[in-house]
Amino acid sequence: MSKVRTRFAPSPTGRMHVGNLRTALYAYLIAKHEGGDFILRVEDTDQERFVEGALDIIYRTLAKTGLVHDEGPDKDKGYGPYVQSERNAQGIYLKYAKQLVEQGDAYYCFCDKERLESLKTSVSENGTEIVVYDKHCLNLSKEEVEANLAAGKPWVIRLNVPNEGTTTFHDEIYGDITVPNAELDDMILIKSDGYPTYNFANVVDDHLMEITHVVRGNEYLSSAPKYNRLYEAFGWEVPIYVHCPLITDENHKKLSKRCGHSSYEDLIDQGFISEAVVNYVALLGWCPTDNREIFSLEELVEAFDYRHMSKSPAVFDTVKLKWMNGEYLKAMDDDCFYKMAEPYIKEVVTKEFDLRKIAALVKSRIEILPDIKDQIDFFEEVPEYDVALYTHKKMKTNPENSLELLKEVVPVLEAQDDFSNDALFETLKAFATEKEYKVGYVMWPIRTAISGKQNTPGGATELMEVLGKEESLSRLKAGIEKLS
Repeated sequence: MSKVRTRFAPSPTGRMHVGNLRTALYAYLIAKHEGGDFILRVEDTDQERFVEGALDIIYRTLAKTGLVHDEGPDKDKGYGPYVQSERNAQGIYLKYAKQLVEQGDAYYCFCDKERLESLKTSVSENGTEIVVYDKHCLNLSKEEVEANLAAGKPWVIRLNVPNEGTTTFHDEIYGDITVPNAELDDMILIKSDGYPTYNFANVVDDHLMEITHVVRGNEYLSSAPKYNRLYEAFGWEVPIYVHCPLITDENHKKLSKRCGHSSYEDLIDQGFISEAVVNYVALLGWCPTDNREIFSLEELVEAFDYRHMSKSPAVFDTVKLKWMNGEYLKAMDDDCFYKMAEPYIKEVVTKEFDLRKIAALVKSRIEILPDIKDQIDFFEEVPEYDVALYTHKKMKTNPENSLELLKEVVPVLEAQDDFSNDALFETLKAFATEKEYKVGYVMWPIRTAISGKQNTPGGATELMEVLGKEESLSRLKAGIEKLS
């Protein structure tokens, strides 16, 4: 078997959709699992949809996700150009389209828009309405074709698909797919603007770049048999096709831009980290044999086997992604986490506290980075809160006994010089023992008074270590006033 070569061939039309990222990831994993090459090819033949700056997004996304391409527009290894508009300018596609015309496998079509719209709609075996071109221009004589071309009449080149019989296409996930040829339109190969169609350019480029495995979304399955007609007409070897299942939202609708998390950059903007996104996207349609869920990119390369991909649609579950993201944050090096967390902390904390200590407190308690802000807003100032917050049935605390507890504990803390977490905990533990209180009975009112929140990213002594002696005592005294 020849060296495995896969390609990711995005169109520069905006942010990278999660489905496109999965295609890139699976193509990368297939190549790297077999020690092969991963190629980046830019498909910009649809000039109307081209978005300025989209190519930069493609490069940036691949770099951030670790999907390093071996060849591409910036790394020519002898198969370039790797941008279809540049390949088109060299006449590559027209050359091969004309070859098919000479063989009788394709023909020039001069039908105008009005005639094409007048064609009757036929119904396929599965009930879908399809418009099949009626081969009106197939039998034009060579002289008629040349006269039309000389007169500057607009034209396209169409593939000549037989009306009779069937075409069978094989996919590694979905198996053999057989379609009646009557349903296969004489698809356009070269458009009237001189650019190749997506389908034709793909086949020509995949062959010339010696691509062995083609990874695509299953929305292209319906057009897949047309590829076989082209490969047969050229006498080329058909690559291995791997069609990925559809990705849906939680309501089982196709993942769309309106859902707010359909692109890689949407997710990064929402506070997810790249490694977690890549890990999660890998599991959208593929499952390892041991049902493991957390993988580094290197571990995915080792474990990935496209034969274990599913045919069923994959649901994009944001709850599951958040959980996974949280696991990555917990496992992250403290310095790396602080660099990511610092901007979020500084949005809500302007006082001179030790921000690294705040980051350490939230690290294991958040799922996405923006969660930090709600967790730590009390460090800036105690929010307004109801004294009912002092009530905790398990700790047996209420506003009345909390008031007495705080009055007792303030002098103890005023006499405390070491405001580190460990020293504070030992002092308050000794205080509880002396007074025959449970530790929780002491800590709950203190934590409530200094935070004004039911849930905090740390216990009373951890928070006081960050706040410091002066601020902690100020808040405890304010709590006494509130309770009074």
